[in-house]
Amino acid sequence: QVQLVESGGRLVQAGGSLRLSCAASGRMFGRYAMGWFRQAPGKDREFVAGIRRSDSVTYYADSVKGRFTISRDNAGNMMYLQMNSLKPEDTAVYYCAATLGTGWLIGGMDYWGKGTLVTVSS
Repeated sequence: QVQLVESGGRLVQAGGSLRLSCAASGRMFGRYAMGWFRQAPGKDREFVAGIRRSDSVTYYADSVKGRFTISRDNAGNMMYLQMNSLKPEDTAVYYCAATLGTGWLIGGMDYWGKGTLVTVSS
């Protein structure tokens, strides 16, 4: 069992930066592939970024590539999302999720946090 708690969401101006954190409880954090997802008002939840369990190879949605950076600290059971050059369309609730599987399909994630709200004003 893994419990995930996101933090760091707040109101920020367009062009600004924000770092989200995801704290994981439970053992064997390093066995999980981790991902960030987001859900904007009235839209479906979507993949943002993912990081593999063993070699920390990263993957990004095209909409955030070059602006967001995902990272993890296995010793500290933490995952991060550094978000730069934020745009109003980045406004959403951001969720962290974990999977023992491969890939970052929403239906394939095993554990989810409750989310943290990021609001980007224009």
